[in-house]
Amino acid sequence: MVVKLGSRVLVQGSGRPDNHRIRALVKEIANIHNAGREIVIVTSGAIGAGMEALRMKDRPEKLPDLQMAAAVGQTRLMSRYDEYFGKQGCKVGQILLTHADFNHKIRLNNAKRTIENLLRHGVIPIINENDAVADEEIRADLALGDNDYLASHLIRLVRADLLVLLTTSDGVREPGRAGRTKRVRYIEEITRKTFALASSSTSRLSRGGMLTKLKAAQVASRSGCSTVIANGREKGILLKILDGDDVGTIIPGG
Repeated sequence: MVVKLGSRVLVQGSGRPDNHRIRALVKEIANIHNAGREIVIVTSGAIGAGMEALRMKDRPEKLPDLQMAAAVGQTRLMSRYDEYFGKQGCKVGQILLTHADFNHKIRLNNAKRTIENLLRHGVIPIINENDAVADEEIRADLALGDNDYLASHLIRLVRADLLVLLTTSDGVREPGRAGRTKRVRYIEEITRKTFALASSSTSRLSRGGMLTKLKAAQVASRSGCSTVIANGREKGILLKILDGDDVGTIIPGG
């Protein structure tokens, strides 16, 4: 399974990493890993963590500043993963990718071989967009979509059975009664009507939104992989998903 951890799941409003939440997610993932499942993590949060370290109040607009924040934040983020997974008896390995890697056969094969070898040796791969050298990916609203694109394309690379996109929403929402919204439990097929339920959104810490998650789910579905979009701040969310609990929004593989 591929699990994508969104920026707003991992960091506080200030941009400082939410250590309590990261520890909880790490413990869940470690339990899944120790139970014998192969799991790949796609993590966001590097730019947000770098913003906090550099005392930036808003997400930078200039490319050099975005790259600087990513370079500073990536070390802070990975140091926490290394520490917290280590306490659970798990080893982790970092792989940084960009759009260009998916369009370059040799680099893509190298990435695939590395990920497969990590999994073979019981190491959990932690993958992030290489923002420190990326260009259009971290400036475009819908390019990587806060690593959603990256996660969906990893599905084919590692032949995953399940993609889990963790965000701060409990799933896709649709209009309900009295002006309220309700969670969509199951989406048989993603259509224009489905996309109309979502809108691209940005925050000062991240790019993307439900629209990019639906696009990622569509890519995964075409590869035969099911997707669950769920609230990454809900306690035990990953174990609930694997147990078949009624959480999040499920999009089956085609």
